[in-house]
Amino acid sequence: MNIAANNGVWSGSWVAERLGVELVGDDGLTALLGLALRRNPRRAHLLVSNVLGKHVPQSPSMVYGHGFALGRRVRDLLGESQAGQAVVLGYAETATGLGHSVADGMGLAPYLHSTRRPVAGVAPAGGFEESHSHATSHLLLPEDPALLSGDGPLVLVDDEFSTGNTVLNTIRDLHVRYPRKRYVVVALVDMRSAADAGRLTAFAEEIGARVDLVAAASGTVLLPEGVLEKGQELVARYEESAAPGASSSAPASRPAAQFPAPLEGVALEADFKSAHPGARGCVESAAAAAWARQAPTGPQPTGDRTTPHLHLTRVDLHWPHGLPDGGRHGFTPAHRMRLESALPLMAARVAEALPPDARRVLTLGFEELMYAPLRIARELEALVAAEVRYSTTTRSPVLAVDDPGYAIRSRLVFPAHDNPADGPGERYAYNVAGAGFDAVVLFVDSAGDTPELHAPGGLLDRLGAHAPHVLLAVVPSYVPALTEESPAMLPEPLRGPAFSSYPAEDVGWLLQDLSDVTLEAPTEEREEAIQSGGAHYAESLPVEYQPSDQYQALFHAALETSAARLAEAVGVVTETVLAERSPRPVLVSLARAGTPVGVLMRRWARFRYGLDLPHYAVSIVRGRGIDANALRWLAAHHDPRDVVFVDGWTGKGAITRELADAVAEFEQRSGVSGFDPEIAVLADPGSCVRTYGTREDFLIPSACLNSTVSGLISRTVLRADLVGPDDFHGAKFYRELAGADVSVAFIDAVAARFAEVVDAVDAAVKELAVADRTPTWEGWAAVERISEEYGIHDVNLVKPGVGETTRVLLRRVPWKILARAGAGADLDHVRLLAEQRGVPVEEVGELPYTCVGLIHPRYTRGATGADGRAVNV
Repeated sequence: MNIAANNGVWSGSWVAERLGVELVGDDGLTALLGLALRRNPRRAHLLVSNVLGKHVPQSPSMVYGHGFALGRRVRDLLGESQAGQAVVLGYAETATGLGHSVADGMGLAPYLHSTRRPVAGVAPAGGFEESHSHATSHLLLPEDPALLSGDGPLVLVDDEFSTGNTVLNTIRDLHVRYPRKRYVVVALVDMRSAADAGRLTAFAEEIGARVDLVAAASGTVLLPEGVLEKGQELVARYEESAAPGASSSAPASRPAAQFPAPLEGVALEADFKSAHPGARGCVESAAAAAWARQAPTGPQPTGDRTTPHLHLTRVDLHWPHGLPDGGRHGFTPAHRMRLESALPLMAARVAEALPPDARRVLTLGFEELMYAPLRIARELEALVAAEVRYSTTTRSPVLAVDDPGYAIRSRLVFPAHDNPADGPGERYAYNVAGAGFDAVVLFVDSAGDTPELHAPGGLLDRLGAHAPHVLLAVVPSYVPALTEESPAMLPEPLRGPAFSSYPAEDVGWLLQDLSDVTLEAPTEEREEAIQSGGAHYAESLPVEYQPSDQYQALFHAALETSAARLAEAVGVVTETVLAERSPRPVLVSLARAGTPVGVLMRRWARFRYGLDLPHYAVSIVRGRGIDANALRWLAAHHDPRDVVFVDGWTGKGAITRELADAVAEFEQRSGVSGFDPEIAVLADPGSCVRTYGTREDFLIPSACLNSTVSGLISRTVLRADLVGPDDFHGAKFYRELAGADVSVAFIDAVAARFAEVVDAVDAAVKELAVADRTPTWEGWAAVERISEEYGIHDVNLVKPGVGETTRVLLRRVPWKILARAGAGADLDHVRLLAEQRGVPVEEVGELPYTCVGLIHPRYTRGATGADGRAVNV
């Protein structure tokens, strides 16, 4: 094992020579520790760990590996059975990441760390004092109060074990509340004197419990008499003699300080790989590349015109929704599994945002936020050619002396930026200035992403003075919702064949089954009730249209003609979603017209990339919004940022606007954020969205039919006597129409053309990537114009596009059909339906859509049609 030194000089020699302090113990002790002095009335010297990742930038693999190895030793000490019942407790702020790494090494142990950040609404489950620390009060704030109440071993983790006072305070407080038979103390170094070791033994006997100790190395610090006063005098002298600002950082022009190199000869990586098989290299390269393409690559405005040196890039990690940012409120094995799966993609986003010529990169955590940055840094280390180092900011004031024999070579001073409970104060980042980093990736939680962080003299400003590139990654601060009553549990999605004719894997319906309820009403009665305001269209269902043999023949002919064009549009919209929205999207189709499209997009992803994308169907109702309980279910089971809403086509854009408003309202009420309301559609003739397969208004054969091309599912229903506040919206499964069902046949016919359109899809996607796809909403403008020209004065009665016109003819009381002059076979089925219903078709020269359906305005059952006769129904 090499000595972690600066050109062979131990980083504790400066303090040892001036104060007469001696570090004695195991041979590897000086490789793990250096010495510094600090402004602290309780203890002048500071043991500076070279492998903790707090004050000294170090290889993240080395930092994580030491904690993980200690966890393995604890597991071996306890045995598999006891280790499986253990809880790990880490100490703020320096050991939050170490404790979490120990928990990882143990395997299935839940983790909690103490905190100095009170959280409103979360009752402390304990607290204690740390006698020698700069900030002494610790709180224990588990989300689950039962976390500490078990009788399994409690594993307490700190960076050093010196007097034992902190551990004694902790055990004393917790043992009264949650007595147990066994405790294990874990530290990187055991620096107790013989007398202190005896105190721990006596205390264990006093409480009647076993207390074990596991440490990477042991020794002691020999302190001469009067060392506290002498150290304080030395700190005062150096700070007074320093030129203004000199103690804040090393001069930027000074050559990079040679901080401790990675320690060698420690067999840690193999242990980690054996415990986490496939933890790396488990993500498809195409998906990782897609994530990386989304990462910001250029500087973004900092809002600070007085810091021209700051070259700041924000990196959106796409942190998994609802995943705790650390162990402040508890971190379970299930949380660990979610994090492991997300790490490669988060690291890929950071890697893509780094400057390509960076040679030295610092990943900088934020006080108690140590573990998440450490894990991402460790993944980053394997992705980039640059040398990656890891450390974190701290509350602890330490004297900086630019000498190879001193552990703290430079110091950045900046104001606290997380509104701390104990008021404003200075914070520090050590060994960053003068270290020659080409880029610094700063990780903060959202509570720390404040104006103070971005202000002149703030941390970002300080970092920008010493690194050409600064990246900011914000991890959402996890706050348990403990003060509100938990909402009712929601059922799992309905699936075929019990509900719908689609295979179970193709779609899950976030609906309730109302198949046994009579909901159908004659079209005329529904129209009169809807237009009179007596009922909402979602409170009943139209009688399902039974197509004639002639109409069915038209459907099959249209499908044969348009299958390749449909396949191309499916490919284009799916590729766009994978490239721009998420490499592993959660498809959420708007039932029911969007559902066949969602199934096809899922099929394309499997055909092209072997991906099995989750797909759900949800209800959205004009004027009532999207099913909030469906959103709640999705947020509980998936990251909302991965959700992509899918529909068949756009008309005038009413549902697009409805969805945006509904999502905003849901986020405001629930506090859940991350849903992107922009819909991905097969066809966007109304120019309402950015994600589409085509903007042509052409016949999508699934629009020709109702339930028999949509898995035999009805329109969705929202009626107060059927749908309670904690229920999904409803729908019916028309099992009796199975003989006429073409749902799967439609999907198969389009999917059969995928292989032949791959080249065309790739070319179209390449063109769209550089095209201006900003929505113009020209469809909405056309609808408003038509509404006025035809004396309707209600845009809801104007249904533009082939799909919407078909719906008018199948479900509503049509007045007339406007058809673009020269429209061909795409309108054959519309002409047939119009003939069957006695509805005139009027050719129009200037029409942005292939056709537009007009619902009869101010309809009553005595209304007349355009020719003065009663409407044929």
